[in-house]
Amino acid sequence: MIKMILSKKTVLIAAVAVFVAVITIIFTGVFGNHGPVTGLATAVSKPLKTLASALSRTFESIYGNIYKYEQLLEEYESTLKELQELRENYSEANDLAAEVEELNALLGLRSRNPEYVIEKASIEGWGSTNWHSTYTINRGTENADEEISVGDSVITPYNVLIGRVSTVGTKTSTVISVLDTTFNAAVYVGESRGSATAKGDFSLMNSGYLKLDYIDDDTPVVTGDTVVTSGNGGNYPAGLVIGEVVEVFRHDTGIGRYATIRPTIPLETISSVVVITEFQMSD
Repeated sequence: MIKMILSKKTVLIAAVAVFVAVITIIFTGVFGNHGPVTGLATAVSKPLKTLASALSRTFESIYGNIYKYEQLLEEYESTLKELQELRENYSEANDLAAEVEELNALLGLRSRNPEYVIEKASIEGWGSTNWHSTYTINRGTENADEEISVGDSVITPYNVLIGRVSTVGTKTSTVISVLDTTFNAAVYVGESRGSATAKGDFSLMNSGYLKLDYIDDDTPVVTGDTVVTSGNGGNYPAGLVIGEVVEVFRHDTGIGRYATIRPTIPLETISSVVVITEFQMSD
């Protein structure tokens, strides 16, 4: 639009200059090089020519700047496009790196636990309420390579326990998380491997913690101790990591101790899981 307007103004100025020049030539031809009319025409034409020349140079300069601006704008848009492509490539590279890391973790899980029969799954959504902490995985009776059953352990590829299957559907299954009030598992605590029970607790669930209870009196428990499944009772394979001790308390009765456990991985950050459909029972 700007180029069009400038073009029209330039043409108008040129037309005025040509008109003045033509008038001057006519008067010169009729009256000669001398005379009042020719002098008048010459006197009038000179400032007009000067003005036309100045305006022409001004508009040419403006036109040139606009042309340079449009070039810079094109280069800017091209740079933005290249930047967007780089961002997309970077995102794809990150996704690929995450997939490779997950695959390596699964391979490591299989090599460390050859007795596991596993089924890979993804979390489709959370169904947590004030009373329960559950999530849905995209595997059921019709779309799983391995048969999924109620009670199966659900872990991350890094051998971290994050729940157990509670119901199995045709295409999806529901899992109670380790925070759920119905969850409990026999565990070992710290390097002493003292026995205790990890379980969901209503007062801790919404804060993202679970409870360590029934701790042996001779078991030393300190902040930072790792809590892993013992395999006792046969409900879970031995050695699955649940979390770490945050704080140790004594019961209000003064008899016995309990502690709070922070899950190893924030549950809301997990998207891929592994269902252990079979495992070797511990002795």
